[in-house]
Amino acid sequence: MLVDSHCHLNFPELVQNMDQVLAHMRQQEVGHALCVSVTLDTFPEVLAVAEQHPNIYASVGVHPDYEDIAEPSVETLVALADHPRVIAIGETGLDYFRLTGDLSWQRERFRTHIRAALHTGKPLIIHTRNAAEDTLRIMQEEGAEQVGGVMHCFTESQAVAEAAMAMGFYISFSGIVTFKNAQALKAVAQHIPLSRMLVETDSPYLAPIPYRGKTNQPAYVRHVAEEIARLREIPLQAVMEATTQNFFTLFRHAQSCN
Repeated sequence: MLVDSHCHLNFPELVQNMDQVLAHMRQQEVGHALCVSVTLDTFPEVLAVAEQHPNIYASVGVHPDYEDIAEPSVETLVALADHPRVIAIGETGLDYFRLTGDLSWQRERFRTHIRAALHTGKPLIIHTRNAAEDTLRIMQEEGAEQVGGVMHCFTESQAVAEAAMAMGFYISFSGIVTFKNAQALKAVAQHIPLSRMLVETDSPYLAPIPYRGKTNQPAYVRHVAEEIARLREIPLQAVMEATTQNFFTLFRHAQSCN
């Protein structure tokens, strides 16, 4: 069995075809998925998906790309996370690619999420793009190692992966690892210990080869696992078993709501 550790099933491209999406997951041996929150306004949609489907879990958080919205407080995140279907805080982090200028608000938002995770004991889902140094620094300053989490849709260097793993974080690979021009990332995927690895789709985005450019869906996480198995020259079953075990080890609250 596989687990899609990061997707957005509440987005229109997927939620409108939920029966088909779930059926395709079963066909490809994808047993569970984590539906990840990106704004508090849409969190009820995320939670609804998780409440309606026993193999779907939820997170609560505000993505760093969303500017000029009401900032989440620690208290709000903690209150919303107090639900058995919510197993993580995020996605959160830093993104210096899409936004420029004074991004101090983004860094403060990230700190708020880490503090909420420490209150709840639920792990973090971290997004970082063009901001690895600040991301790791804030994780260290705020004590993120006390709860751990996952560096989602990882595209950074081996050194960044090592620094995150030293804080107890897992490294999650998306469909990007299947892209022909992602040679540096493929090398990282060859060296990350299987015991610290997750797989994801980030659907409806980043569909893997052979679906690149099309709407992604959780069933396609199998192609991510297949590429990792190919790169490491190990059986697909080994990747499936390890990443599934890792998911339920990290997101331990998922065990109690199965």
